[in-house]
Amino acid sequence: MEDKKKEGRYERIYAQLSELVRKSENTQARMATIIAVLHHKMDYYFWTGFYLIDDGKMTVNMYQGPVACQILEKDKGVCWAAFNQQKTLVVEDVHAFPGHIACDSRSNSEIVVPFRNKAGEIIGVLDIDSKDKSSFSEVDARWLEKILELVYC
Repeated sequence: MEDKKKEGRYERIYAQLSELVRKSENTQARMATIIAVLHHKMDYYFWTGFYLIDDGKMTVNMYQGPVACQILEKDKGVCWAAFNQQKTLVVEDVHAFPGHIACDSRSNSEIVVPFRNKAGEIIGVLDIDSKDKSSFSEVDARWLEKILELVYC
C-alpha cells in the first residue's frame, strides 16, 4: 500500500480509536480494541498483537491472526531487538533478520513498536506481521506509535 493511502487510512483509524478507547478505562479493553480495529482495517496485516514482559519472559498477550509463539526466546528475534533497543523496528524481510523467530512461516515482513506503561517504561511490544515483503514503512511506525499512546490517554 502506498504511503499516501496509508496516511489517510491511519488518520481515519486514529479518529475511530480515539472515540472507542474512551468508552472504557480498562487497559486490556483498550489494547484489545486497538488490535481488533488495526487487524481488520489494514488489509496487509497478517498477525497483530502484543507481547508483554511477564516474569522476565516476552509472552504473547491479546492478538488477532494465526496461533502465535507463546514465549519468545530471550534476546532473539525482532520483538526482543525492538524491546532492547527501545525503538520501533521495520523489517522488510524477516528471513534476512539475524535470529528471526518464525512463529508462522507465512510471515515475510514485520514492524515492532515498543509498548510503554503510564510511567514511560517499556513493558512489551506491539508486533505486526505481513505475508508480503516490505509492507511497512515509517508511516506505519509513526502512526502505530501514536495509536499506542491511546491505551493510557
